[in-house]
Amino acid sequence: MQISGHPRVEIVVPAKNEENDLGPNIRRLREFLDTAFPFPAEVCIADSGSTDATYEVGTLLAAELPGVRIVRLEQPGRGRALKQAWSESTAEVLAYMDVDLSTNLNALLPLVAPLFAGHSDIAIGTRLSNGSRVVRRPMREFISRSYNLLLRATLSVHFSDAQCGFKAVRADVARELLPLIQDTSWFFDTELLVLAEKAGLRIHEVPVDWIDDLDSRVAIAKTVGEDLRGIARLTRDLGRGRTDLSPVRWAYGRPRILDPRTALAARVLRFCAIGVLSTAAYALLYLVLRQGMPAQVANLLALLITAVGNTALNRRITFGVTGVENRWRHQLRGLVTFGIGWSLTASSLWLLHTAVASPHQAVEVAVLTIANLAATVVRFSLFQAWVFNDDAPTLPTFEPPAVLDQTRSN
Repeated sequence: MQISGHPRVEIVVPAKNEENDLGPNIRRLREFLDTAFPFPAEVCIADSGSTDATYEVGTLLAAELPGVRIVRLEQPGRGRALKQAWSESTAEVLAYMDVDLSTNLNALLPLVAPLFAGHSDIAIGTRLSNGSRVVRRPMREFISRSYNLLLRATLSVHFSDAQCGFKAVRADVARELLPLIQDTSWFFDTELLVLAEKAGLRIHEVPVDWIDDLDSRVAIAKTVGEDLRGIARLTRDLGRGRTDLSPVRWAYGRPRILDPRTALAARVLRFCAIGVLSTAAYALLYLVLRQGMPAQVANLLALLITAVGNTALNRRITFGVTGVENRWRHQLRGLVTFGIGWSLTASSLWLLHTAVASPHQAVEVAVLTIANLAATVVRFSLFQAWVFNDDAPTLPTFEPPAVLDQTRSN
């Protein structure tokens, strides 16, 4: 029994060359919505570039079944189909599912209920939680888990399953996000979720029962290549501030609530990990440069090169500062902290060469490494309190003498 007067949900079913499966599965979906789903719901078949009779079958279904419509796109692409169908919809909640109905339809109500209630902004089915029941081939399981681990490592996301073909989004949120999504194919889902999470939106996850479609026509190798290129593009765009998420963040974002002690501990761990990487890079650079130049010069150049990289990594990873705004100011302040590190290491080298006429290079590296570690605490304190704190005072400025004289005369 459906709840009258309640906001509607529209379920988009992307289809390309599905003339055989489209009819039975759309009828099955429509029957479920009419008999077992409590909210008013419509179905939109999005035919994206089919070369068989998919559009004709879909047109007959739309004429036969109330609450079914069809849109036709000449170009293929699941993302393109979803973007157009969702943009044209007048429903309050927009969903989509794969045409094979691999996901058990009983998960549809838990998927959309948090969106109707306003608790969440996006909802996704997940095949990778403990509560999920999944039957699929080992290779697909391996690829799916590897892909989601890669997303976490490269884009620092927290949702568990980017690719499950069972998602829903509030229409008002979709209107803000859809213009920002560039991909028109399989990476569309991932880009939607990454942008939503980066904007501070709440993503609700529903464990699903899911059975692999043995007749799936997804070209795995091609899709993997497209996904890897999409990850690289998205990482680059977000890192350079090319995607402006501030309107979405201000309208719908929910800031994360962190225990200050936990946040500080996590920040220290990230800073230390980058410090270890920078120290190793510094030692390697020093050994290479030392082959053709004096110790002090090699030390200065190795420190300068690693300082720039260290500041950039800490800016992005440790302190979560993205975009190009104030980037050069942060690098300039980072060079001031570099000066502290350089003074410590230069003094250590001077003391070593004063005590030992011709120390072994291994001893030089050991002394310099200890000096670098000694500067780490000071560097972290400056990074947190000053380098990446745009509210901190800038370097002192001085007025020209003429201005000072005029000020005194006034």
